[in-house]
Amino acid sequence: MSRRCELTGVGPMVGHNVSHSNIKSKRRFLPALSPTTLHSDSLGQKFKLRITNAALRTIDFRGGLDPFLLGAKDEDLSANALKIKKQLKAKAKAAAASTAA
Repeated sequence: MSRRCELTGVGPMVGHNVSHSNIKSKRRFLPALSPTTLHSDSLGQKFKLRITNAALRTIDFRGGLDPFLLGAKDEDLSANALKIKKQLKAKAKAAAASTAA
């Protein structure tokens, strides 16, 4: 299982441990991932995703999962998140067609 956020694409970063005597050794900074269940208002479903805590705060700020996914870049999203985004776009297109008719 990869250590990558499914919504933002944030993954491990590389840096140094610096000792008191200024000796540097390589280390990895892993993202703070947490498994969460997010609710989609327009689809009426719940989805399990592994996202960073920062992404969870961003979802709350933007008003939920649906606005976040519709505004996200496709290259940042995982395959699972892209499926959800595709369902959201299809639902929005169907709703627009039914109101226009």
